[in-house]
Amino acid sequence: MPHSARIWNYWLGGKDNYPVDREAGDQFTGIFPGIAELARASRHFLARAVRHLAGEEQVRQFLDVGTGLPTVDNTHEVAQRVAPESRIVYVDNDPLVLVHADALLTSTPQGVSTYINADLHNPDTILAAAAETLDFTRPVALVLLQITGHIRDTGEAHAIVRRLMDALPSGSFLVFNDSADTNAENVSATQQYNDSGAAPYHLRSPEELAGFFDGLDLLEPGVVPITRWRPETPLLGPSADVDALGGVARKR
Repeated sequence: MPHSARIWNYWLGGKDNYPVDREAGDQFTGIFPGIAELARASRHFLARAVRHLAGEEQVRQFLDVGTGLPTVDNTHEVAQRVAPESRIVYVDNDPLVLVHADALLTSTPQGVSTYINADLHNPDTILAAAAETLDFTRPVALVLLQITGHIRDTGEAHAIVRRLMDALPSGSFLVFNDSADTNAENVSATQQYNDSGAAPYHLRSPEELAGFFDGLDLLEPGVVPITRWRPETPLLGPSADVDALGGVARKR
């Protein structure tokens, strides 16, 4: 069966995928050609957000849940280029990611990079395991990129993110993005993907996505298309947008 992590890897130009994943990926692209651009935009958003937090905000701990298959500019690589002493905990429940987890563990000698096999549906399990590596008395950046769509119920998804953030101290951050239901082609392609037998993914409205930041202080420019979150080069009009919204917010 096609698998979302392998399909995402295919869209990013990776090699850790099978013909069934490439077929599903091509079918999705045939309906929604912008998906590969969205995948790359999410990776670039991650790099910009982590670089800002490690540099400007002096964050030295990152909890990356739903990391997916290793590609380029993984969280620890970006953070440790800025601050070699950074500590990163990756979380995923995909056996294939576990097989490739050694590629996520190439930490600098000064820092730490480790992997937890756990499910986002079980935040207490994640927190207990992460506490073995991270100091929860110091700020932590929680990274959730293109992952909450795997949770069908929006209220449950919001509650899980709140539970994770509640366990982190004041001065921690949420780095979040996910796909929006604002493009009819994306909605149709996602429905066909869900009908393929793969683990279903659920798109949400802009208002529902913004709700993940409730109670937190958003950094400028707020919740925006991820290509417009502090871009490093000027964007060429609305065509630069992708159908995913995200932002970075600080816990009071």
